[in-house]
Formats: sequence, C-alpha cells, structure tokens
Amino acid sequence: MAEETVPAIEPADIRWQDGVPESRLFGDVYFNRDNGLEETRHVFIGHNQLPERFATLPDHASFVIAESGFGTGLNFLAAWQAWRNTPASQSTILHFVSAERYPLTRDDLTRALALWPELQDLGDELIRHYPPLVRGVHRVLLDGGRVRLTLYFGDVLDAWRELEFTADAWFLDGFAPSLNPGMWLDDAIHQIRQHSKPGTTLATFTAVGRIRRALADTGFSMTKVAGFGRKRDMLTGVIPESASETGVTDVSKPASIAIVGAGIAGSLLARNLAERGVDVTLVDGANKAGTAASGNLQGALYVKLGVEFNAQTQLALTSLLFSQRFYAPYRHNGWHPTGLLQMAWGEQEQQRQERFLDRNHYPPEVLVPVDAAEASRRTGVPVATGGLWYADSGWLEPAALCRTLADHPNIRHCFGMEVQRLSRQEDEWVIAGTGPDIHVDRVILCSGHRTPELVPLEGMSGAFRFKAIRGQVSHLPKERIHAPEAVICGPRYLNPAHQGICVTGATFDLHDLSPQESANSHRENLRELNAMLPGLWNNEPPADSEAKTIEGRVGFRCTTHDYQPVAGSLDNLEGDKLNGLFLFTGLGSKGLTYAPLLAEFLADKLTGQPACLPRSLEKRVNPHRCYRMEAAKAH
Repeated sequence: MAEETVPAIEPADIRWQDGVPESRLFGDVYFNRDNGLEETRHVFIGHNQLPERFATLPDHASFVIAESGFGTGLNFLAAWQAWRNTPASQSTILHFVSAERYPLTRDDLTRALALWPELQDLGDELIRHYPPLVRGVHRVLLDGGRVRLTLYFGDVLDAWRELEFTADAWFLDGFAPSLNPGMWLDDAIHQIRQHSKPGTTLATFTAVGRIRRALADTGFSMTKVAGFGRKRDMLTGVIPESASETGVTDVSKPASIAIVGAGIAGSLLARNLAERGVDVTLVDGANKAGTAASGNLQGALYVKLGVEFNAQTQLALTSLLFSQRFYAPYRHNGWHPTGLLQMAWGEQEQQRQERFLDRNHYPPEVLVPVDAAEASRRTGVPVATGGLWYADSGWLEPAALCRTLADHPNIRHCFGMEVQRLSRQEDEWVIAGTGPDIHVDRVILCSGHRTPELVPLEGMSGAFRFKAIRGQVSHLPKERIHAPEAVICGPRYLNPAHQGICVTGATFDLHDLSPQESANSHRENLRELNAMLPGLWNNEPPADSEAKTIEGRVGFRCTTHDYQPVAGSLDNLEGDKLNGLFLFTGLGSKGLTYAPLLAEFLADKLTGQPACLPRSLEKRVNPHRCYRMEAAKAH
C-alpha cells in the first residue's frame, strides 16, 4: 500500500479483467460481470422502492440516499436515472451521500462508466464535475442542482461521524464483508442507524448472518430476499414507523426568508435558495445588487493554502474546489478561468512555498509548482520568480455576477431600503427601515461590517469581533502595460484586461476608514506592483505624481478576529431572542472563493437538507466564536 499523503488520498488500484474493473487491494470486482447495472437496479433501486417513493414526494421536498462505497459511481448513476425518469416536482432535490476510501482516478472512472452506454449523458456530467482526489467532503451539483452529490473521500466511519444527514434509503455496498471487514464493523452499522429515521429503508447484496443480526440489533426490521443472477440471497430492511427518532427530520416546506445585503454572499444565498424552490426577499440599501464590497470590476478566485493541512487549510481548499465547479456555468458571463499564479515573491514566501511543497501532496488538477520561465509563459508577462500555478482558477466580475444571481422569479427585490432595525415579534422577524416593514420567519444578515449593529441585542454590537478593513484597487489602462493572460498574485494581484482595464490592488488599510479614493493608496498599489513585476510597463512606470489621475475604487472587507468566515445560526446565543437569525459575513478578501460553498451550506441548513460541510468545519464557521461573552456581560 502506498504511503499516506496529505491532502491527496490514495486512489483505487485497479486491475482490468476482461474489461471489468477489479480492486487489487480487496481482490473483488466492482460490479457483476454479467450485468452490473441490472444488479444495481434489482438490489438497490427496486428493493428500496425508489421509483414509487420518488413519485409521491411533495413540492420542495428532498430525498436522501446514502451509500457505503461510491466505487465506479454505477449505483449513483442508476439512482439518478431513476430520479430523472420519475414524474416528480421540479422543486424536489435528490441528495446522494457516499463515502469512498479509495476513489477511482478520473481515467479509471471514465473507462468503467463507458461500459454503460445508456448512462452516457449522466456519466459524462459526473466525470466533468468529478473532484480532484483530496481528502474530505466534496459537494457536486448536477442536473441543474436537482441532484446534489456529497462525496466523502476517506474512511467510512469518519464519513458517518462527520457528515450531517438523515437517509431515506441506504445502499449498503462495498466489497464483500469477508474481503473488506472494516466497511461492516458494528461501529459503522451503529452510525447507519444514527443517520436513519422511521421509514428509512436499506438494501444490500450481502446475506451474511452477522450483518443481518447487527442491523436488526440497531432497529432495522430485516428480511432475506432473492438475490440477482447467481447470487441466491440478499438483505433488505426498514426502520419501523413506531421506532424512536434518532436523526434530523428534513424540512419539507421552507419558511419565509429575508436576506439583508445583496453582495456576493447575499446574492449567492438568495439564488441557491430560489433554485431549491424557496421564495426569498433580498434587501439592500442600494438600487441593485453588487454595489458595496462586491462592486469591484474584477476579483480573483484565490486562497492561500496553509503549510499545515489543518482545518483552516481544509476549509480554504474545499471552498476553492467547490467555487471552481460552481462558477463553471457562468464562463464568459462573469467568470473567466484563465488560471492563476501565486508568485514565490520574496525570500519569506519562497521559503514558505518550499515548506508547503515538502509537507503536502496536491493533485496536479489543484496546483503545480512552476519555475520563472514557465510562470512567464503561462501568464504572458515576464516574472522574476516561479510559484504555484492553479490551472482552474481565474477572475470574476463580482458586480455583474451579483446582478445575474439576483435575477430569479423566486427572488423578490427590496432594493433602496436601508435596514435600521430588526426585532423579534412573537413567531416572526420584523425588518424595519426606509421602506415598508418586512415580516418573515427567518433572516440572514449578509451585511458585512454592519452586521453587529443589526443584531437585536441591546448595546451588544461591541461584543461581536468583526472589523472593517479598507481596501483600494487601482484601474490600469491596458495600453500602459503588458496585460497578463492569467491572474498574478503576490504582494498585489493583477488581473487580465477587461474592457480596456486591468485591476490591481488592494491596499490593506487597518486604520483608515475613509470611503474616498486616495492618491497615496494608488501610489502604494503602483509601488508594490512595480516591485513585483518590474517588466510590466510598456514604457516608464507611472511617476508618483500620476497617482492623482488614476481611477479605482474603495471597498471595505469584513473580517473576524481569526480571519475565518462566519456562516451559521445565532439560535442558541441568547435563547429564543435570536431564534431564526443567521449570519453570513466575515469573508475578508476571499469572499468570491468562500461564498459559494458557505451559501450552499446555509441553504442546506435553512431547508433541512444534508449539510455540505463536515461537522469539524461547521464549527470553524460558527458565529458564536465571534461573540465575546465578557464584553456582553460588561453591558
């Protein structure tokens, strides 16, 4: 077995026998040699009564299938096909949650799924969105969001402990218990019950007595039934309706929801909920979406991954990979995947990148190290040092993207309304401001550094550890420079030209809260950019005196004390006073990268659907950590 690597995960070691994939590690085939698709339909689709159950789902409902081994994805594609073939409401969502310790490479997955021509369109879509082989949770949106695949690359026990979901049906797959006993441990079976509820069904190809008894002991009513082909028996099970509830019940009818703030966070969350069939009121003081911190002409899709692969790095990586997949449909409509160079700028950053590469192994689909010559070739600009190349990153038009996201029939715009006060009245929230009051069940504050002053705790805004940090960008006319073909990040970032302008910046002004452009800030941007890319200018670099003529823009990042984002509920902070109030802020300068995943997470929470963040990362973004109890008590 290969040596453990972080964050990359060891792929499946496949041996192809007569065109059928077989695991060298477990000495077993991935599916029936005669007809694996029909076996899947017999064992998992039919014995979980999926077509019948899909057809009776009410509007806005979700159906959750959980699986103990993703393998080639054949079971998933069969379930997806059954979902497509069922005349269910377009507002329903199929969630498929699966764990895989040894995921297939993209090439092996492509070869395996080529065996099933009738699944080709689904298989091709899965392959296009298949994540790089790195540990942890990957949320994949398919079929226009009607199918949400949650893939956990890692040990199955870790998956069931980390993931928050309640299954309607289980596919207990994986290699035979005699060949892969770890998949069938009592602990794993106990976790299966913890993620089930009355009415949850299961099916498994195995008929081993020990497995049947273990499942029965946890509360499943088990039955041995006819197997498929040469396999005589298999098992099915169900949690009786009279059983006690252990999991979280899905919310079938979303509550009325208002989102305060139409920047990238609020626009993404509104669109996510709207596409799940939820009616949303989007509130902002401006007359359109994307005018405050999200109003810049350009923004880079970028994170700086840590030398240590800890929770902070994992959140950044997961967010980056999800955002790259999420923005793909917006290519050339706000999203420009040009690639991105993180320069090894200066001795300190060079040493940091050396340590990073020494301690971590990332698949090349995520990043590759490049020398100065290769970096210059890929960016189209002479650079003095190499760095890390992110092929699937690039830049966005944040303001235009916000307006596109906010344009949906299920999103009601309440623009031009400055929110002045939130109050809890009986069972609803009332939003008061410069327009008519808005009455809703739930409120999400996506209002940046203004968020603390809107939380309705008398005199407590200082208890929240949020800070506004000024950032000024500079607009460089394309004709003045050798415009790059990709994003370059160092002490400043520089984007490719758009409408004759390349955006560079941004300053990081801790003690300046002026909303006005400053010539000194433009000078600072130009000095840093000239030091980073001295061969950038077509002629001489701009003199300091030219800073007064340069145009740009000022925005304010909202950061937290630990520079980690905030996404979650304040329900338990002050009891019922804050029930139904959520925060989505603190994204700092990485909002374009963090916001898609965290919007997906909050939409999961608000609709009662499986969460795309593992519990360890959910703690990382919990807003309670930003509330200083001692400051609150002082009031």
